[in-house]
Amino acid sequence: MNAQWKHFPSLLALCTASALSIVWSLSLAHGVPGGVMGFPGIYQGTQCLLHGCDPYNAEQLKGFYEASGALTPGMTPERLQAVTLYVNLPPTFLFVAPFTLFPLGTAQLAWNGILIFSFLSAAFLMWRIGATYSRSSSLFLLCVLLSNCVIVFSGGNTAGLVVALSVIASWCLIQARAEWLGVVCLAVALTIKPHDSGMVWLYFLLASRVTRKRALQSAALAAVLTLAGTIWVSIAAPHWLVEMRSDLAAISAPGGINEPGPTSIGVNSADMIIDLQTVFSIVYNNSQFYNAATYIICGTLFVLWVRAILRARFTAENAWLALVAGTMLSMLVTYHRSYDAKLLLLAIPACSMLHSRGGRMARNAYMLTAAAFLFTADIPVTAIALGVSHLPMTASSWEAKLISILFGRPVPLFVLATSIFYLWVYIKESRTAAQTRKVSAPQAV
Repeated sequence: MNAQWKHFPSLLALCTASALSIVWSLSLAHGVPGGVMGFPGIYQGTQCLLHGCDPYNAEQLKGFYEASGALTPGMTPERLQAVTLYVNLPPTFLFVAPFTLFPLGTAQLAWNGILIFSFLSAAFLMWRIGATYSRSSSLFLLCVLLSNCVIVFSGGNTAGLVVALSVIASWCLIQARAEWLGVVCLAVALTIKPHDSGMVWLYFLLASRVTRKRALQSAALAAVLTLAGTIWVSIAAPHWLVEMRSDLAAISAPGGINEPGPTSIGVNSADMIIDLQTVFSIVYNNSQFYNAATYIICGTLFVLWVRAILRARFTAENAWLALVAGTMLSMLVTYHRSYDAKLLLLAIPACSMLHSRGGRMARNAYMLTAAAFLFTADIPVTAIALGVSHLPMTASSWEAKLISILFGRPVPLFVLATSIFYLWVYIKESRTAAQTRKVSAPQAV
């Protein structure tokens, strides 16, 4: 096949997968009364701030919704909670404010256009790197992911933009190309959702002297943006921090949309919560227990991850391994939903690299990564959420608890397995490289 046409079938498949999500997301956005929550929430919160009211005060924000006619009739308590309890960080207002110059429909169309373009650009970069190792594996993984981006594309949740910016930043800094763009992308991601992009930033801070410089530049820019956003918010909402903590506590308490408990609507939904607390809550539904169990496991893996980074030599190959292990670990330790797991885009170069080597390691990497992509995809997650109603999520017997975990909470289990596997490979690869350098080094006379 002519060199200029050899990638055409792959590009056609990727475009088809992307088009499926885009078309489906458009139909979903028009089919849900009031629209899919995501961008509308931060749009109205920013409008509230611009009109001098406090978006972190639930009563004031609800009053603004009512005055503007944005509350739809028959709104469920869960949706009402989602729109009136504002929990986004202050810098988010800076990025949303320009869109408030337009009506919500026009603003969301523009926002979603930027989000989709950024996301597809990030996906293209990961495919290009993965295809240099294994075209088949990178194509399959990316087709699965791109055909299951309906929730991200329809609602315009900031997670989609943060995932895209984190992936683009990783490409820029690892490939040492357009590093200024990587610095800006990572800084913006940090200011909007640090719990998504924080592990990416920390890796570059620790990995090498060159990447540390870029990470510090990103942190400095993020600090400026955060300060500007905080000063602006503090004028209209001087008690925003206390109020935001109260809002976070309300949505995480029993009955809240972010509660990780066995019967939580936030877990048993198409955009389900995927942190490790959702697994341990089935074992014993007590926040002290499931938080402690999660922190012990994730804390141990985090220490091993940091230790491995400090001991390893920075290379493009082991950078992808480390980023997959770190970002998947961050999904487990605190509140995240299935759309945050689109950070699995970072696994495409790592999996393709391992798959190209052949052997048992290649098979294990491909099977596990493919399973993680499938079980965090929109369609399977929706099927799991629908099937949960038939499972004994609050059963007392250990057999029933195990069944509920395996069939009702497979997503965090696969995310955990992916993090552990890539951490193990990263440590193994780093040790092998160190031993090779030691053996090949000239002996002192």
